[in-house]
Amino acid sequence: MTIEPTRRDMLEGAAAVAVAALAGPGAGPSQAWAAAPADGPRLWYRQPAVAWTEALPVGNGRLGAMVFGGTASERLQLNEDTLWTGGPYDPVNPAAHAALPEVRRLIDAGKFAEAQALANAQVMGLPKTQMAYQPVGDLMLEMPGVSGAVGDYVRQLDLDAAVATTSFTMGGTRFRRDAFASPGDQVIAVHLVGDRPFDMLVGLQSPQLGASVSIDGATVTLAGHNGERAGIAGRLRFAARARVSTVGGVVSKDGNRVRITGARAVTVLVAMATSYRRFDDVSGDPEAATLATLDRASRRGVVRIRAETSAAHRALFRRVTLDLGRTAAADKPTDERVRANRAGDDPALATLYFEYGRYLLIASSRPGTQPANLQGIWNDAIKPPWESKYTVNINTEMNYWPAEATALAECTAPLVQMVRELAITGERTARTMYGARGWVCHHNTDLWRATAPIDGAQWGLWPTGGAWLCTHLWDRYDYGRDLDYLRSIYPLMRGAAWFFLDTLQTDPATGALVTNPSLSPENIHPADASICAGPAMDMQILRDLFDQVGQAAALLKIDASFAAEVAAARARLAPDHIGAQGQLQEWQRDWDATAPEPHHRHVSHLYGLFPSDQIDLDRTPALARAARRSLELRGDESTGWATAWRANLWARLRDGDHAHRILAFLLGPERTYPNLFDAHPPFQIDGNFGGTRAIAEMLMQSRGDEILVLPALPSAWPTGSVTGLRARGRCSVDLRWQRGELVEAVVRGEMPGRRVIRLGTRRVEVMLTPGKAVTLRGNGLVRA
Repeated sequence: MTIEPTRRDMLEGAAAVAVAALAGPGAGPSQAWAAAPADGPRLWYRQPAVAWTEALPVGNGRLGAMVFGGTASERLQLNEDTLWTGGPYDPVNPAAHAALPEVRRLIDAGKFAEAQALANAQVMGLPKTQMAYQPVGDLMLEMPGVSGAVGDYVRQLDLDAAVATTSFTMGGTRFRRDAFASPGDQVIAVHLVGDRPFDMLVGLQSPQLGASVSIDGATVTLAGHNGERAGIAGRLRFAARARVSTVGGVVSKDGNRVRITGARAVTVLVAMATSYRRFDDVSGDPEAATLATLDRASRRGVVRIRAETSAAHRALFRRVTLDLGRTAAADKPTDERVRANRAGDDPALATLYFEYGRYLLIASSRPGTQPANLQGIWNDAIKPPWESKYTVNINTEMNYWPAEATALAECTAPLVQMVRELAITGERTARTMYGARGWVCHHNTDLWRATAPIDGAQWGLWPTGGAWLCTHLWDRYDYGRDLDYLRSIYPLMRGAAWFFLDTLQTDPATGALVTNPSLSPENIHPADASICAGPAMDMQILRDLFDQVGQAAALLKIDASFAAEVAAARARLAPDHIGAQGQLQEWQRDWDATAPEPHHRHVSHLYGLFPSDQIDLDRTPALARAARRSLELRGDESTGWATAWRANLWARLRDGDHAHRILAFLLGPERTYPNLFDAHPPFQIDGNFGGTRAIAEMLMQSRGDEILVLPALPSAWPTGSVTGLRARGRCSVDLRWQRGELVEAVVRGEMPGRRVIRLGTRRVEVMLTPGKAVTLRGNGLVRA
């Protein structure tokens, strides 16, 4: 039986929070407010945020807020993950099907510029862009009666508790303001306490055209309609409500804001929703949904909401711990550490970046939400860069690189659901655009699951996005080994493979099967075009997809004839080639040396090295050397996400010091903002997630039933430990090392089976039994 708290319970609980916040555990008030944050994973600063990329993010997967940490006035910039422009639409160009044979003929004839021009005119989607992710607005808090010098200021984001806190003194009053996003109660909560009564104004505002604000008692309501984009009419309604409760004080209306007079504590709960129900259904009722959410959350009270928010977050966050060592640099505010750009002298900054990446994934991708987009869920622009959508030629996939390896498998649920929906819209695109069975997704998609090519043929006519996404479906299986899950996603993988069985073309020069038309994202070859046939990345992705479909069919004991057809096609795919510079070729022709952008940000042709394991130092040494040469030619420094990819690639080559040099650049001021958001620039969250996975890859790698411990440990991390990393086959790995040498490796299996543990050239075979840990000690991997 659930007992709902009374109003007296809520008031007493809120007062208790106020007292505890002001006193601090085991410290006097001045210490609690003036001291730097205690030890623990947190970002902290000595001043409020001025720029958006200095504000601190909180999120529950669906709702997000950027907390600026102001004093007399505070801003929380608000997002809801389904507020995008437009509505359901089908962008397939009706002329595409008839034009594709001629595009292919021109490519086979080497007339690439002509093929690209024809594709731009008759193949690309209509419109040639997609819809944009947008902000709801801002929660604005003002304390008009408080003035004077500000002292004892600390602003922080506790990554373990998932709470952003601002504390300061002003006008003789001590204040503490906490902000967090509840996944259970589906609200953004702000709780402000003072050691003396204070006044406050609470309001909502929005950059959305036509949005209106109204007041009903202690509740501010913002309501509006999304906008059109590129001729696609807006079909969504949205609402945000902010409800105020106080300890002491009087609540009244002040224009389009709520006024609080003489309170000791104020709680603001914010609910947001749109009418989005699915990519083809906009019949929801955001006004009713937000009202019901606030009624429920208000009854529960801020004390319970905060406790359950932190508990739910910690259930995921605390699965993994990391210690890479600590120096005095770790005592400085976060922005100062980034500016110093001395990662070799501040190993704890890499630890913080790793912890922050896991925090961001939990905060932007939970079961039942949309997947993390180009900015996770945090965006303040009506016209965000690249529409803040899902770019599936690397960026969306990179968002989920840390999920399995760092024990956040649940966070992949929104990605899996998006692939289920893309298979529906992509089947229509495959049929009407290509005359093919199965399903396809090109290089971008959005809330409405558009799958046609966009942005111009030189960027968008790449048919392999859906296939790459399917490799993430397989990874979810391979880490968890759940046959029921595999059975549920097999039709999606099968459909993606089916499309390519119908559309692969025979290369007239070699007889190999190739994609045509396609391109190597987002690079230009010497024929002054991107469009081509059979780029290396496509062939590598399809080898993975076809292999995984075959393995899945065998495991499920189904579909043997289809698996055989896929295997036959896989055998005919164009192989990887090594070019005249000793590099892995990006295209079927050896164009790399004369390509217009030799240091291009994308390293698409190295997919086979990472995230795939087709290219490996042990099994394919010649290709691994060629991949290394390609990396040397491309250079180490690039955009934020591309820098993160390079760090992962060097980790796969087991060159820890090189990977660390790249990581140091990633964590410096050129590629990391003061709030640790990744700088493309501008902000893209994929660099955070890619950097997080790179750190994990330096410490542990797994492929099949083989686990590599400390494969790329850099000299900058001579002593450290990690617990809870996940390996394929439902097992976890704990590691401890000193002076660059392994002290102990502990492997725990959740299912019985054989594993091979590797440390350098040393290999030990172990049998895992659920409930029993296997401990290996020293560089000789001696059993404990």
